[in-house]
Amino acid sequence: MNAFWGTSSRALVPVLIGQAIYVILRTPRLPEPPGERQGGAGRGPALRLLIVGDSSAAGVGVDRQEDALSGHLVGSLARNYTVTWRLIAQTGLTTRKLTKVLETAPADAFDVAVTALGVNDVTRLRPAEKWVDETTALHAILTKRFSVRRIYATSVPPLGSFPALPGSLARFLGHKAEVLARALEQTTRTGSTVQIVQPDWGLDPETMASDGFHPGAALYARWGAELAGHIRADLTDQTGKASTL
Repeated sequence: MNAFWGTSSRALVPVLIGQAIYVILRTPRLPEPPGERQGGAGRGPALRLLIVGDSSAAGVGVDRQEDALSGHLVGSLARNYTVTWRLIAQTGLTTRKLTKVLETAPADAFDVAVTALGVNDVTRLRPAEKWVDETTALHAILTKRFSVRRIYATSVPPLGSFPALPGSLARFLGHKAEVLARALEQTTRTGSTVQIVQPDWGLDPETMASDGFHPGAALYARWGAELAGHIRADLTDQTGKASTL
């Protein structure tokens, strides 16, 4: 049993349950924003981009997909590439559930995939060992079924800093998020097609959505720009020109 769940910590269970119920009752349920979930944009070398994940990938917290992760990521990459893109994301998806969705989704070919997952795995208390296996299975279906050559996996957000979560619950879920974030590193090895991206979350209430749980427009903009920077750096050739994989 880990240090957080020492014998004395078990007394916190009723407190955690009470705080969880309180959060569920008081937190507004924000919808997924309308907007295109696939398309093309930009000019330059061709780049096929797949974005997959949970409610954060789906853009919950803003009013338009243009202001969400997909909008900022595609917009940034389109400055250097002709981007053909697709978004497969849904509120409530865990890593395992997303893999099942991808098993039946149309299997187009993509060069690069971006993943945004982990929060629902944390809140459902998924064991780290099982989550590593499920993440590995997700990456396998991306590379085999969707022909993805590079995966940019967003690290698990620091739930302990989410404004919506009160003290003990924030510390508990924050610890769980740290455990899964470290476990995610196990899916990357020398020569791996997976790169972990740790955004500068800066989870100030001003950058978060009104529910205190999802990104706001400013955070989506920063996140999208950072992901685009990683992708662009990997694709830029030694002459400094944009290139393909």
